[in-house]
Amino acid sequence: MESFLCIFMEKCHIMFCKTSITVFLISVFCLNLVSGQKIFSCDNKYDADFKIYVVENKYDADLLVFKVENKYDAEGNKGLWFFVENKYDADKKIFFTDNKYDADLLIFFTDNKYEAGWSIRTKMYLLF
Repeated sequence: MESFLCIFMEKCHIMFCKTSITVFLISVFCLNLVSGQKIFSCDNKYDADFKIYVVENKYDADLLVFKVENKYDAEGNKGLWFFVENKYDADKKIFFTDNKYDADLLIFFTDNKYEAGWSIRTKMYLLF
């Protein structure tokens, strides 16, 4: 009886550990999805996480970006960006390049919040 109880307790502990790890990983993943896009514009391309080019036509863009006025309005990876003054407050650091072919991401700044979003979803990983 004693060995059965030990085995039962051990299996319960293993199940609890697996469940705890799973809940933790899901929580971290969800926090990454809902974190806002706080952006810092670098003066040097080597300090940036990636390089972007601003296109003149929204149909040429990988991402349509709307600049929000409050950091709490920048939600998820949806193209709602809040520009911060300090690079340590940023989720991502970007460099604006003058050449389209040097860019990792092509963006278009839209005046409408509801237009913001990804045109080319394969580049979403850049902002996770």
